[in-house]
Amino acid sequence: MDYLGNKVVFRILNDFSLSALVAGFVAVLIGFASSVAIVFQAAQAAGADSSTIVSWIMALGFGMGATCFFLSLWYRSPVITAWSTPGAALLATSLGTISYSEAIGVFVFAGVLTLLTGVSGLFDKAMRLVPLPLACAMLAGVLFKFGLSIFDSMMSDTFLVGVMLITYLVSKRLVPRYAVLFVLVAGVAFVLARSEEQLISTIPVSLGSLVWVWPEWNVSSLIGVGIPLYIVTMTSQNIPGVAVMRSSGYQTPVSPLISWTGLTSIVLAPLGGFAFNLAAITAAICSGEECHKDPKRRYIAGLSAGLFYWLAGLAGTSVVALFSVFPSTMIAALAGIALLGTIGMNLKNAVADDSNREAALITFLVTVSGVSFGGIASAFWGILFGVICLMISNIKRKQ
Repeated sequence: MDYLGNKVVFRILNDFSLSALVAGFVAVLIGFASSVAIVFQAAQAAGADSSTIVSWIMALGFGMGATCFFLSLWYRSPVITAWSTPGAALLATSLGTISYSEAIGVFVFAGVLTLLTGVSGLFDKAMRLVPLPLACAMLAGVLFKFGLSIFDSMMSDTFLVGVMLITYLVSKRLVPRYAVLFVLVAGVAFVLARSEEQLISTIPVSLGSLVWVWPEWNVSSLIGVGIPLYIVTMTSQNIPGVAVMRSSGYQTPVSPLISWTGLTSIVLAPLGGFAFNLAAITAAICSGEECHKDPKRRYIAGLSAGLFYWLAGLAGTSVVALFSVFPSTMIAALAGIALLGTIGMNLKNAVADDSNREAALITFLVTVSGVSFGGIASAFWGILFGVICLMISNIKRKQ
């Protein structure tokens, strides 16, 4: 047993790289800062008080940390998980009429549905039917708005985003592996330099505490909120998450990943862990060449993300306050810059093959449009429309 443990530690140390460590940190920073406010709104809609909201953050941090770290280590690939941001948005508008314990029941129910989906293997089989160009087109559509956010942010904070973008272009030329690190450092330094306050000193240093609440079952809320929570998590998060792995060349089996996120949701739901899933945006940061040129060593970014998620969960209120220090323009620009390479690679892969180009273009456009029918996100409809287009074009060729 000691031999196996030493062997794993040696392998991690041998594969370690600063760029992968930074990729994991940036993924956590962006993951928290970009959507933690939506989680607050969901918790408040459920009737959570301030201490219970901290429990939500802790449970989410611990759950994402455990799944990122151990799944990445087991599969030797960057498996990045996240909370369901569209799920949180759904909860923020849907939980006002039920009790907090009934909301916990909804979380457990959605987790059970996710676990059953993973164990059955249906999701993995369905994703294998999607051609790679369409998966790349859908992922490019999901990430496209983050690329645009660089220049949207530049309109409101020209000098900060300009400094970050120039830093990226110069670093990409000189030290491409550490370009995102230099962008992060430049952004933080600029924010601290122009601030008249000692921002870091205003952050409280304290640990939170977990609050356990037993679930209660309300059939109408399970159907009316639990099933939509499951659907938006699968279509908006897990489908793009699988596309990230496939477009980066990882053939990691999907069913066990879905199963583990579902089980984690069930276990941590009473503490506020409302829904866990495969990440897309943050996973793309940890899966590209900016993380490491060798795909076999990018799993270190998953381990890094897991450790930082654990720290974020442990720190509770302090971490939330830390993320609130940095302006939203900096976070948006950092996300967009970190994803530029991934967006370009997926656009290239989507349209490279003439036979799939039109179907891939339709997939991309539908996904970018943000259309939502029946509460199901555009990523699902993009894939569906693209597959239909591909089937029709194949019929024409056979004739």
